[in-house]
Amino acid sequence: MKMSKVILLLSIVLVLVTKDISAKDGFLVHLSSKDPHRVSMALSFALKMADDYDVFIFVDVEGINAVLKDVESIRFKNFEATRTMLDKLIKAGVQIAACPMCLEAMGHTQYDLISGIKIIDKKDFFNFTSGRIITLDY
Repeated sequence: MKMSKVILLLSIVLVLVTKDISAKDGFLVHLSSKDPHRVSMALSFALKMADDYDVFIFVDVEGINAVLKDVESIRFKNFEATRTMLDKLIKAGVQIAACPMCLEAMGHTQYDLISGIKIIDKKDFFNFTSGRIITLDY
């Protein structure tokens, strides 16, 4: 009886440890600025992290300007153009979501977003990865 309890306990621990080891960490980028340097840094960093981590980009407040299809791409110093980086991120499967209230406050709808960018759902903040979530704000 004691041996079966020990085996059961060890099995549970093994499952928990294995799950934790196999969990892939996520990188959440919060983009709320329209400042060219901040927008370029956020997208550039997301591109670099996407090679090794699950990446999710949440865009709100003035950051909305960077993801509108009819707005000119930002080109800041030695960074790639923001539209180029967004296209690469979308092609890499990075989830990019915009705040619907911020879109509305700026007089826009989801149809004004670049193709591949969606409206945020509260589950998106947690469902994009299975491990820890590291966040950077721009």
